[in-house]
Amino acid sequence: MSVTLIAKSAEEMRRIGCVIGRELFPSAFIALYGDLGAGKTTLVKGIAESLGITNIASPTFTIVRHHVGEMVLDHFDAYRIESMDELTAIGYDDYLNSGSVIIMEWCENVPDAIPNNRLEIRIEGSGAEARTLSVTAHGDEYLPVMEALKKW
Repeated sequence: MSVTLIAKSAEEMRRIGCVIGRELFPSAFIALYGDLGAGKTTLVKGIAESLGITNIASPTFTIVRHHVGEMVLDHFDAYRIESMDELTAIGYDDYLNSGSVIIMEWCENVPDAIPNNRLEIRIEGSGAEARTLSVTAHGDEYLPVMEALKKW
């Protein structure tokens, strides 16, 4: 199942993130795709806000940031990752098995790291232009997210 949304501002992107976050569950995995400046981290801020987390920043230089709110959120940035071995070295499998919500930016850099069951979000656009979000559920557990987004 897929849904396409338009975010005309950073505030709308954040609000879409809040809608997604309210429907998440332990061990949810969100794969984010989009160019620099597309609004991936803004979307993550909205998701995190709905989980009671407010201190979101891009984890580019640390690869992963661990946040605790109503659920645990592990926010990965694979921009500088060149192989699955690098993720394995930081204990990626442990994160996958921890029950935390995982959001990974720049998934295109590590396609082998992406689980089969996931919510996939592709963002197009940058600068002052509106963003187009293509959201696809891979797994029935993400259907409540899709139903909530259809109401957006």
